[in-house]
Amino acid sequence: MKRFNVIRGDSPLLISIPHMGTFLPPDVKQRMTPAALQLSDTDWHVDKLYWFAQDMGISMLMATHSRYVIDLNRPQDDQHLYPGQVKTGLCPLETFDGEKLYQEGEEPDEIEKLNRVATYWLPYHEAIEAELARIKERHGYAILYDAHSIRTEVPRLFDGKLWDLNLGTAHNKTCAPEMAAAALEAAGSGGYSSILNGRFVGGNITRHYGQPQNDVHSIQMELTWGNYMNETQPYLYRPDKAEKLQPVLKNVLQALLDWGKKAYA
Repeated sequence: MKRFNVIRGDSPLLISIPHMGTFLPPDVKQRMTPAALQLSDTDWHVDKLYWFAQDMGISMLMATHSRYVIDLNRPQDDQHLYPGQVKTGLCPLETFDGEKLYQEGEEPDEIEKLNRVATYWLPYHEAIEAELARIKERHGYAILYDAHSIRTEVPRLFDGKLWDLNLGTAHNKTCAPEMAAAALEAAGSGGYSSILNGRFVGGNITRHYGQPQNDVHSIQMELTWGNYMNETQPYLYRPDKAEKLQPVLKNVLQALLDWGKKAYA
């Protein structure tokens, strides 16, 4: 089973989708609980939602394995990204709702965690680095757009409903402030609620690779499920909703491209 799929475009923008994977290796799957096998915390259908980006010349990097195997958007050392909030770690042990992922005594030990880092985490991040280097060599700069989605309400992690479009730049540390402003303006172009650096300020991918001083800019987008899919199993994609949301997402991506073209003219 491939660890990721990559589609290379000719624009300066790369979309990373680290949480869309659904594959569970057999040796892991057999130790998991029924709750885990529902894969409820997957970023469902994000690749399908952004498929139009290929026509814009945008590259896409897509994970294949479930975040329950390893979370590609957490630091390799499993450092807590959101102090004071519930931790969803590098090799998760619970669902977002607090349900156990493993049968009693079947949790991964430290050696297994290290093996998962070597087998799944490192190849994905090496692919990000390679794609950003390729893009920067061609254009002189690169933009990384880390694409995510989540249920509109996850009470254990946060209060109330999330905004529709949640942009994060670690409070403008991972990209030029003007780029973030352009993305936020575009996010408001279709009647959806949008926010910059609210509940989501960007995970490890956004924070690690965003180095505007080195002409690599990154931004995270966390979408709520209800605007493009059903939020209950079997988590069906809703073309009627997605087709309304996609023009807004296209505006956001185009705003990033337009900003880069102007900033690096």
